[in-house]
Parts: sequence; structure tokens; C-alpha cells
Amino acid sequence: MATLQEIREKLKALEEQKGSGNTKAYSQSLVYPFWNIDVNSSVELRFLPDGGEDEDNPFFWKERQLINLKFPGVLGGDENKEVTLKVPCIEMWGDTCPVHTELRAMFKDPSLEDLAKQYWKKRTFILQGFVNDNPIAEDAADAPENPIRRFNLGPQIFNIVKDSLLDPDMTANPVDYINGVDFRITRTKKGNYNDYSTSKWSRRETGLTVEQLEAIEKFGLFALNDWMPKRPTPEGLNAIFEMFEASLAGELYDPEKWAKYYRPWGLEWEGDTENTTETTENKTVELAAKVSAAKPGTADLAGAKKLVEQAQAQADADDEDEEPTVEVVEEVVVEKVEASAPEAVSSTSAQAILEKIRARANN
Repeated sequence: MATLQEIREKLKALEEQKGSGNTKAYSQSLVYPFWNIDVNSSVELRFLPDGGEDEDNPFFWKERQLINLKFPGVLGGDENKEVTLKVPCIEMWGDTCPVHTELRAMFKDPSLEDLAKQYWKKRTFILQGFVNDNPIAEDAADAPENPIRRFNLGPQIFNIVKDSLLDPDMTANPVDYINGVDFRITRTKKGNYNDYSTSKWSRRETGLTVEQLEAIEKFGLFALNDWMPKRPTPEGLNAIFEMFEASLAGELYDPEKWAKYYRPWGLEWEGDTENTTETTENKTVELAAKVSAAKPGTADLAGAKKLVEQAQAQADADDEDEEPTVEVVEEVVVEKVEASAPEAVSSTSAQAILEKIRARANN
């Protein structure tokens, strides 16, 4: 696993690239719904390393970029029920996305800006870890046996996670089993929107509990790549752009043309499929449990467990005569608000945009 210094160097390199202008799915119970905690309350998470063997990823997260394509219905099916398709943006892999090439041109025209926003990629950052003192009452049937959960963080929360890693006051890797730190997500409201701008890292380093270490030993860590969309083939990429054009024009989703590559959730399809481009969000992932070595490198798993047991025994002895304390979560002031959804454009203007796109493609 990468050290904190290696993570910092990689983050700085990525920021420099941005400044220069370079441009399996899962069981629902696996994903922890932190957005359902009470308003003005918090939950503490303990992030864990990536359990995969992706040497190109020094981080404990993976960034996913998806484009939402909306259609008024499905050709030959329910033609009056709107469907939304999520397809990968290939800028995730450093390639040029034909959809975003068009969107960037549209942003230069103020009259097309709202339309371009509807198709702009949605970024999600995927992490894994433990939920400490879960404030959400989960049914026994919904709570997974494996306590290692998946976290889908939006840019607002993730930027707090990332920026603090560059703070010199953070001296240890936050996902270290012995010297790591928890991350507190605090949910507040601004109007009708959730706000998480007061979320933060804990100031105190703590080791994982014996129970958490045993869970890592029993279940193993997830490979974050298993939760990422597959990279489109050239044919799949061509289908994405065709669907983008059709969506702009207000046309129906055509299974005969595109179901081989991408299809809306719930659409039954008995034809050929291109397995390399599966991105469905609700397909169950089968992940075999594996015994994991201690990733952070401070000690092997057995040694880590022994250190934690000793620390817990000492803490129990120190606190034996103390009164229990209750942490009070103060009300916080919300500083940010999510942008409201842009208004839909008329089919006439969408058709005009589509004609411009096709004209450029033919030149």
C-alpha cells in the first residue's frame, strides 16, 4: 500500500495536470446510506485500503464518471415511460470523450449551457471501510454479515477527504490499521438540499478494534476496481455517442441498436451482449472472501491485533473510574448548496443542436 507521502505526491501531480489543461455493481446492503442520518447529526467512518492489485492506484479510493442519458421511452416497449441510462465517460481512463467534446463546445453558447449541464458527467468517489457507532437503524435482514461497507462520496465530501491529506498536520496515513484516523460525515440542510461542508477528519489517531481486524482477516478487503464500469470497446463508444445524439433529439431508446452494449435497468434482452461494457448499477457482485495481509505495513495482522488488544486493555484500566461522556453534535451553519436542476429545453432546440453535431461529424 502507498505511504501518505506517496499519496501526497500523486495528488500534487494530478493537480498540476489539471492546471495545465490536460484533460459490479453490488448488493444494496453493501452501500452505506450516510445521507439517511438525521439532519444536524454525524457518523464516523473508518476508511480502508484498496484490496485490489491495481499498482496504478496509490489511493484508497477510485473515481467513477458516468453520463446520464434520458429517453422518453423504449422503442417497442413502454414508449411513454421515461428511462435513464448510465454510461461511462472514458475520460476516467484519460481518453477523449466524444460526448464531452460536444458538451464543451455547447458551453461556449450561453443558450445551450443548461442543456450541456444535463449531460455533463457525474463524478462519484468509491471507498470502503467500517461504520463506527451506526446511527441508522438497519433491519437485521438488510445489515450485511460483512461489516466492511462501500461508500459512494460526492465531490463535496471527497474534496474534504482529499484536501486534508495534503495538510502537514496529518502525520499518518489515515487508513493505517494502527495509527489511522476516522472521518466524520456531518449532514446539514440548506433549503431542500443536503450539505456536508462541515464534515472532517478526526484529530486523534486510533487503531482498529480487534473485531474490525478479525473482519478484515475473515472477509478480506474489496478490490475497488470491481465496482468500476468496464472500459468501452470502440463499438461500445460509438453506441454511447449514438445514444447521446438520440437523447438530445428526444428519440426513443432502441434496444435493437444499443442493448448489446448498454440497456436500462430492468429491460429484458435475449440478444447478444458485449460483456466488456457492463455498467449496470444493480447487478450482484460475487466477491470471494480472502485472507488479507496487513496493507498499511506497520505490522502483520496478528501483530496488529496484539497491539490493539494491549491498547484496549490499557484504555479500559485508565477509564475504569471515569464517568461516561456523551458527545454533543452542535448545529452547524451550511455554507454550500447544490445547484438546482436546469430546465428542460425544447425538442426544437435539441434537434438544432443535433444537426450541428452531425454536421461537424461529417466534415
